[in-house]
Amino acid sequence: MWGKLLGTMFGFLFGRWLGAILGFYLGHLFDKSLRQDFDKVGGFQGFIKGDELHERQALFFSSCFAVMGHIAKSNGRVSEIHIQAASAFMTEMGLQGEDRKEAQHAFTAGKSSDFSIKEAVTDFKEAFARRYDLRQLFLEIQIQMAFCDGHVSDAEKALLKQVSKYLGFAETHFLFLLKRYQAEFEFRRAQQAGKSQQQHQHHGHQGAPQPSGLTRSKALAVLGLGESASASEIKKAYRKLMSQHHPDKLVSQGLPTHMMEVAKRKSQDIQSAYEYLKKS
Repeated sequence: MWGKLLGTMFGFLFGRWLGAILGFYLGHLFDKSLRQDFDKVGGFQGFIKGDELHERQALFFSSCFAVMGHIAKSNGRVSEIHIQAASAFMTEMGLQGEDRKEAQHAFTAGKSSDFSIKEAVTDFKEAFARRYDLRQLFLEIQIQMAFCDGHVSDAEKALLKQVSKYLGFAETHFLFLLKRYQAEFEFRRAQQAGKSQQQHQHHGHQGAPQPSGLTRSKALAVLGLGESASASEIKKAYRKLMSQHHPDKLVSQGLPTHMMEVAKRKSQDIQSAYEYLKKS
């Protein structure tokens, strides 16, 4: 009942009688607990024109690769490592044919001397002003590009700070994300070392195995927490990060479907760190 009533009232305020009818229908779906059916039709996003969603996805796609190109050029020249990282990122996304050419074109445009990082990121911020999680993921992707050679140079860090500011984030939050990504990088590398160690032992090779390097402090850092974090704080941080990086939710807000893999991998890293902490 309350869903129909409130839906009708707000619908009338914003769209007169047509809005009231739409509001009544949406309220009806909630009142009947048809959340599953509501999600199947795309929720509120399903009532937004498909072209608008596609425009946001296209903007995210082109802006992301253009800014990546600009960051890669921040040290004066684009290194082979940055080129390989960008190519690997495109491969991870499954980009082929025209999609890959568009990504390469945007990356090249970002390297141009007349590319305005402020204009590009400000336009992006305006388009995604109400999509905090997408703006944060955008920044995390740029941090990932800068970190592709294992460290962030002073020039890259200064540029990333600018990007973060244009996106509307405080410097403290940028430093938090930078530290957390470094933790993800180290945790993932430690995991891979551990898997290699297990395979080595499985095949019967002799010799003392090297420690994998997985530690509680590294897992906590992936969740953005310190050594003193309690069990409840760990669970709260885990749930928050998983919500922020949920692939389906991000795609419905404007994340290009190709980039779902980025969100999936971050979710897997967060999940792995949490599982490790539950066992430790």
